[in-house]
This record gives sequence, structure tokens and C-alpha cells, in this order.
Amino acid sequence: MTRSVSRTALVVVHTMASCQRLLDVVGPVEEDPRVQVVFTVAPDVFNRPVARFLDRLGALVLPWEMAVRERFDLALAASLGSLQRVHAPLLVMAHGAGRGKRVRPRPAGGPPSTEPPVYGLDAQRLTHDGRPVATALALAHHAELTVLGRQCPEAVPTAVVVGDPCFDRLVTSLPLRGRYRRALGLADDQQLVVVSSTWGQDGLFARWPELLPQLIAQLPASGFRTAALLHPAIWAAHGHRQIRAWLRDCLAAGLLLPDPAEDWRSLLVAADQVLGDHGSVTTYAAAVGRPVLTLPARPEVVNGGSPQALVTAAAGRLDPDRELAPQLRAIRPVDRQAVTEALTGRPGEAARLLTATMYRLLRLPGRERHRPVEPVAEPRPERWAVAG
Repeated sequence: MTRSVSRTALVVVHTMASCQRLLDVVGPVEEDPRVQVVFTVAPDVFNRPVARFLDRLGALVLPWEMAVRERFDLALAASLGSLQRVHAPLLVMAHGAGRGKRVRPRPAGGPPSTEPPVYGLDAQRLTHDGRPVATALALAHHAELTVLGRQCPEAVPTAVVVGDPCFDRLVTSLPLRGRYRRALGLADDQQLVVVSSTWGQDGLFARWPELLPQLIAQLPASGFRTAALLHPAIWAAHGHRQIRAWLRDCLAAGLLLPDPAEDWRSLLVAADQVLGDHGSVTTYAAAVGRPVLTLPARPEVVNGGSPQALVTAAAGRLDPDRELAPQLRAIRPVDRQAVTEALTGRPGEAARLLTATMYRLLRLPGRERHRPVEPVAEPRPERWAVAG
């Protein structure tokens, strides 16, 4: 190494969704001249696009099998797979809006069981050989601490309630709404309808595959523009070529379809209405005041105490059997304050608290320099998928 550093930190990336969350928080440590930050791609069924994305960022990436042989002063992760192999004080956070989903229930006809545990707060994923995997487990809200105490009490001493860094960046970005809309090419009198889908069979893209073509056909282009925010796992599971092929006619008609490597949050700020499911994007939309309609998932899929459950219960319901334009005209915002209070226990503080936690694990004094929460970058539609 050319430059001497006193600490080395490892960023463990499983998927594009977890990568985006980690990039939101690693900046203060990455800029510290005492610290070298390196990345690795952890085993995951949806990790295929990650290495190419990290290469585009110019990140120093260690092969996974090399990374798990080395020792580091800090490791960061926003997913849980294979973390017991990492040799470092480990900070683990969620990569979505808290922990809103339950572990998948048994298939129909299987033996009866109690209510499935909340995913990401369960002992199966948080412990290895009876011990917590994480040195520090970042939670968005004190309600998650209650669930953790019930499901995995041995991990409670590691928990720290830090709030939600994604929500904080969205709030900081709200004053830039006009700039984002101009970058998207929207006219002042055009409404932007954003369709959001999580991955899997309970997601909107699976349950209503004709929604996007119907929106394009039913809404006049002079007054409306439609965008689709598809979970990165949808792209990873089916392939970019296939997704674009399925949506070719919509793209030709003007659909905005950000690549999963692009930041989706500017479109949420620019949106006039959001049509979604129980995924995190719909929850964030409601938390920043966007009117939402949802196609709710099966009750056993969503954690009943989560912000996702609150939004899907309070929002209007999408009806596949009715014309879409009247449904959009009748849309009303969910109680933004209630969603925010369910989503984050420390609004506006996530960056500061996560940075303090990282320096505690690094065993370094924090730097005096304060890094304010930054708004998200302007959208770059010229880089997105196009028809052809």
C-alpha cells in the first residue's frame, strides 16, 4: 500500500438493494484518511449485477473467499447471508423500510405452525451457534426492539435504534422536486404516476402484469407520464433484456424505467401518485406525503406492526376490475405523520447515529467534521432503458 492507514473496513454487499443502503452510510468512514474501505460481494441468488456496479464505482473489491480469510476492523452489511464467516466487528442494518415482511409461511397443506416470525429479527438469521452474528444491529424504530426481544433476546444487547437513512435523504430531497421533474422532462401540467413493485409472487408486477400497459393506454399522454420502479431482485431474477422485452411497447409509448443501478428516490419525490404493494418504496412514498393506492399482499406476508402494514391498511385499494383514471382522481394521501412515526424512531438522525456506531466499532474517535444529509442525485433518464 502507498498510504498507511490505521484501520480497514469491509463493506459486504449481497444485492443491489443492500448496496444502495450501504452506500448511503459508508461515506463518513470512507473519507477518513485513517481508514481504508474495501468491498466484497457475498453469496446471494440476486448478487449477479453487484460486481459490475462496484467496478463502475471504482471500488476496491476483494473476492469473497479472500475477504473471509482476512481480519478487518469493521464490517458493514445490509443483508444477513453468510455473515458468520466475516472476521470483524460487524454492523448490520436493514436494506428497506424497517423489517416489514415475515418469514415465508409453509406451503399450503404443510403442518400447522404459529405466526411466522418477522424476517430479519429472527434467531435463525441473527445468530450462529447460539451467538449473535452482529456486533451492532441497527434498528429503525423502538418497536423493532420489542419484536427482537420476543424473537431473539440474545441479540437485544447488540441493538441500537438509529432511524432510517433512506427516509432522511428523501426528506432532504423534497425541496428539489421541481428540479427532478425538469430532469425527467415533465411539463408543469403533467402528472407523474409511479408504479412500484417488490419482488416475488406477492409483488404488484407479478399479480397485475397488465397494469403498466393499461395505465399507458388509459391515461392521456398530454396530462400523464408513467414510471415503473421495479425491485432490483426482479431485474436480477429475470434479466434486463427480458424485462425490457416484456415492457417494449410501454417503453415505446414513453414509460420511464430506471435501471436498478440508478437511484429511484428522485422519482418518488417527483411523483404525483404512487401505485404499489407492501414493498418499502410504497411505504417511503406515503411517509413523504405522496398519495398511494395499494394492491395488498396476503395478511401472513406482512408484519402486522410494521409501517408497511399501516400503509396498506390506510391507503386506498387498487381495483383491477375498474378503470384506472377514476381511481387516480379519488386517491388521497395516507396520514404522513403516522407513517413517519411508525417508520423511524429517530427522524433526521440516522447518519449521525450510524456514523457514531461505526467509529465505536472501529475504536477510533469520531472526526469533528459534520457531514450533512445530502439530497439524492438528479435522475438521468438518458441512461435508462429505452425501446429498441
